[in-house]
Amino acid sequence: MVSLLYGNKVKTTIVIDKKLWEEFKLKVSEERGIRELSQAIEELLEDEVLGQLVVRALSDMGLMGKFKSIKPLKPTNAGEAIRELRDSRS
Repeated sequence: MVSLLYGNKVKTTIVIDKKLWEEFKLKVSEERGIRELSQAIEELLEDEVLGQLVVRALSDMGLMGKFKSIKPLKPTNAGEAIRELRDSRS
């Protein structure tokens, strides 16, 4: 049954280190505003799950270990790049 209040979302409770949580909330609120906390957590979970799916798919295709690491030509920030991509979809 889907909750009318949350649609296809689920409300949950987690137990984590208090200092870590406070630092995370501060970082998110400075970057996006405190109302974006749930979205930030959801994006982290999506990234984790998608990363695992990619690794599994590459492994199933026999492609794991067939790629070489490359170094960027200039310093980059993957977090900022991903944020720009996500923001451009909005």
